[in-house]
Amino acid sequence: MLSQEEIDGLLSSLSVGLDKTATADTPEESIQEKRNYKLYNFRRPDKFSKDHLRALQTIHENFARQLGLVLTAYLRMTVEIDVVSVDQLTYDEFIRSMPSPMTVTIMELEPLPGQTLLGLGYEVTSSIIDRMLGGPGTPEAKARELTDIEQSLIKRVIDRATVSLEEAWRSMMNVNANLVGIEDSYALIQVATPGEIVALVTFEVNLGFKDSGLVSLCIPYPVLESVIGQLSAQHIFHGQGDVTADQQDEILMKLHHAKMPIDVVLGGTDISVKDLLDLSVGDVIRLDRLANDNLLALANKRPKFYCRPGKVKDKLAVYVTEDVEDEEAIEGFGLYGE
Repeated sequence: MLSQEEIDGLLSSLSVGLDKTATADTPEESIQEKRNYKLYNFRRPDKFSKDHLRALQTIHENFARQLGLVLTAYLRMTVEIDVVSVDQLTYDEFIRSMPSPMTVTIMELEPLPGQTLLGLGYEVTSSIIDRMLGGPGTPEAKARELTDIEQSLIKRVIDRATVSLEEAWRSMMNVNANLVGIEDSYALIQVATPGEIVALVTFEVNLGFKDSGLVSLCIPYPVLESVIGQLSAQHIFHGQGDVTADQQDEILMKLHHAKMPIDVVLGGTDISVKDLLDLSVGDVIRLDRLANDNLLALANKRPKFYCRPGKVKDKLAVYVTEDVEDEEAIEGFGLYGE
């Protein structure tokens, strides 16, 4: 069994021997051809290729965009989240680089094996909690561990983050993000061996146009090992164009709750600017519709239904009689400048 130092020494001596055999006129390409080995760091091997890291960046840029929109609506303040970097490093290096205290969420992305870690810096959590309690979203100056009540509040935000993470990963595969636990530091969490390679996705979070802090997502290599062949930008972009029937139903369900204005048009007419300026209280404007003609209901400024006027209790109302099948065939109402 050779130690790392002995292996490095053998590789160095081999490299020196090859360099000495080359003459001053020998091109660099010929020297590289004589070297029939590839440098390999046994302490920190590269398991994620550049294409893998680009694919992870694409997935989590979508996650950052969706989560920013969700938090903007939930906190009623502008929240911008951007991917700062996607790197690979050992789990031990990752743990030593993280500050403490820090809100750390342990998650499982079923059906992927193992666990992933989502860490929120104290600046981010304190800003969110301050906003949820009615404040302007100002972070506390001194970092401390969260109380039980504060952990319950931040868990509501984490639940929304897991839903956004599931949506972002659908471009590659369907995952179900389950919350396992919440800790105050990475020190006592061991989801991988110290020498295991992990993918670290770092996000910058701005709340209310202020630099608030960083969020980190740690994914150990064993979690992605079974799907590493699908982890490519080409595969992700190809999958984004396919919309399943379940996804269509989900989109329609979300659209069902969208609100839009409904206007009812009694009729229209054309008058001169002089007549308009001369109008006063008590004047009568003759419309292009008869009293027994249908009215027109507009949905988001577009003709949608014919209807009849009426009352429900003490409020004005209309009764829909038929759909508008051809907008261009509508006469009257002053909609198209007839």
